[in-house]
Amino acid sequence: MNFETLISCADAHAHLADPDWVFVDSRYSLTDSSQGERDYQAGHIPGADYAHLGHDLSGPAIPGKTGRHPIPDEAGCVAAFEKLGITNASQVVSYDANNGVMASRLWWLLRWAGHTKVAVLDGGFGHWEKAGLPTRPGTEVRARGSFTPHFVSGLNVDLAMVDKLRHDPVYALLDVRTADRYRGENETIDAVGGHIPGSRNLPFNQHLGADGLHVAPDTLLAQFAEAEDGRDADHVVFSCGSGVTAAHAAMLHLHAGLAMPKIYAGSFSEWIADPSRRVATGPNP
Repeated sequence: MNFETLISCADAHAHLADPDWVFVDSRYSLTDSSQGERDYQAGHIPGADYAHLGHDLSGPAIPGKTGRHPIPDEAGCVAAFEKLGITNASQVVSYDANNGVMASRLWWLLRWAGHTKVAVLDGGFGHWEKAGLPTRPGTEVRARGSFTPHFVSGLNVDLAMVDKLRHDPVYALLDVRTADRYRGENETIDAVGGHIPGSRNLPFNQHLGADGLHVAPDTLLAQFAEAEDGRDADHVVFSCGSGVTAAHAAMLHLHAGLAMPKIYAGSFSEWIADPSRRVATGPNP
């Protein structure tokens, strides 16, 4: 059985010793870029290598032009996958601290490269520890993999396209940051608060239950259906702060039984790189 969206801690643990399974620790803090690696060193799932969002899973950020975490180019993606020991035969499990947001960047990059056997650990490392499953300190490095990509076009839209589609009622441009950041309140990461004019808010945290696990697929389906208002997946674009949480929404879109949507990887941090671009504030119109 292949796992292509979420995977439970129990299912992941059952394959911990499987040589075709690759576990990747994707923990990362937007306010402290070294926190995830320190946490990995203190304890991680046995056999997991560490992938740093900024160094391994993003391309170079160019002030005044790109967002905070641009997606790598195709060669950069393949290099990162092979460094992590990923091959075309691998079942990949990406995990972060808890909510699956950071882990979804690797999920999206692999899907873009045509690799579908990749899943995000539901509940992350926090739930793994809570379940009393094994952990290990220190550093681990897998043998280098050999990966042949088959990149899928059209999964990411660029800034020029976003500037057009935000005016087009055929599209749904959904900003999945928390409601306060969408409104322009309590912004602690980007230099400007607010959202891309024409976007609507679908906060990612509503996809998580009180237990820290993701809500059931039928609940996700209802959430997406309300926000997308009858649009097909090809006309749904997820945005966030720097393209990471947008990937999480794309993963959950598939988990709900819907088709693969698009993301705007540059997201709000790219939009505001040019101060002449208008920014909106306040709640959903």
